Amino acid sequence: MKNIYCSLFGHDYKVSKIVTYHVKEYKCKHCKSEMTVDGNGDFIPLTPKHKEINSVLNRVHNKRLEKSQKLLMIDY
Repeated sequence: MKNIYCSLFGHDYKVSKIVTYHVKEYKCKHCKSEMTVDGNGDFIPLTPKHKEINSVLNRVHNKRLEKSQKLLMIDY
């Protein structure tokens, strides 16, 4: 039933995880299919390879944010 809805009306993707400012993971509200954004900004299926890439990208992004916030605290 869930796939029939998406076949007729299209997917209803909602953001499930924010990886960086530009990269997000999406999940369909009805059929639970997962998508992400590639380097060109296109929707692609969220494969295990892309999950791992997004995980590493998220870690690097968070470390850079922490480092920049520490530098801001030192400047004051």
